[in-house]
Amino acid sequence: MGEEHNKQTRNVFGNSTYNSIVFKVGTTTLVHDNGKLNIARMEKLVRVLADLKNQGKNVVLVTSGAIGVGAGKLGIKNKKDVKIKQALAAVGQGILMQFYEKLFSEYNSTVAQILLTREDIEKGSRRQNALNTIRTLFDFDIIPIINENDTVAVEEIVFGDNDTLSAVVARLIGADLLILLSDIDGLYTGTPFEEGTSKIPVVEHITPEIEALAGESCTEFGTGGMKSKILAAKIATGAGIAMAIIDGANPELIYDVLEGKNPGTFFTPQKKYNVIGLS
Repeated sequence: MGEEHNKQTRNVFGNSTYNSIVFKVGTTTLVHDNGKLNIARMEKLVRVLADLKNQGKNVVLVTSGAIGVGAGKLGIKNKKDVKIKQALAAVGQGILMQFYEKLFSEYNSTVAQILLTREDIEKGSRRQNALNTIRTLFDFDIIPIINENDTVAVEEIVFGDNDTLSAVVARLIGADLLILLSDIDGLYTGTPFEEGTSKIPVVEHITPEIEALAGESCTEFGTGGMKSKILAAKIATGAGIAMAIIDGANPELIYDVLEGKNPGTFFTPQKKYNVIGLS
């Protein structure tokens, strides 16, 4: 039974043609509880992504953390006011990019910042401009680092979380794979790590039962949770893009995914088709 299941997992998981990959890393993975960046973890992630770029893969990083870093810098805790969050994002985004640029430069990799709102993806000309920019960055061997533009985003134009944004970006560029690096290493049958619950290795169809397993985020500055990851999986797999959730504390697990191993939860892509946009 176990051997048969592992074989099935490898069949749906292993794919040597993952040439265009979007990675999403969340606030709780990047930021310590005090709002300071987890430099050691960032460095591990950067090393892996730079290596994949050197292998000739197109790499996109969707990063959270701006609000959390801004809050740490200013000593503000648990502020939900929109104006304050926008100000925190303005402070934190610069710090975040400064560290990314420094770390990637150590591996001779160049990065570029792209800040998006929902409008940038939904409106035809702006969507095309975003796509053109990302493709041109690929041509110049540059890694796009994308975040939601929290400083200007209001309710009508927000994605709501970077899980959704990463799936939309993956669909926009026609990526082969989306990997979410999370503080929870996959989808569980109940509360993670409690007795009687187990991790679900492969999800071939997102059913109401699968959706019912998802919970909301409970972090101070994060907006995602397993619920948003399931939504991201629906967007990605519906566009023919495979998706995996893995432990963000161990970015080296990315190599396992690309080698056909399954360190987290893998969402099987549906039939591939050419589509851009959100709806």
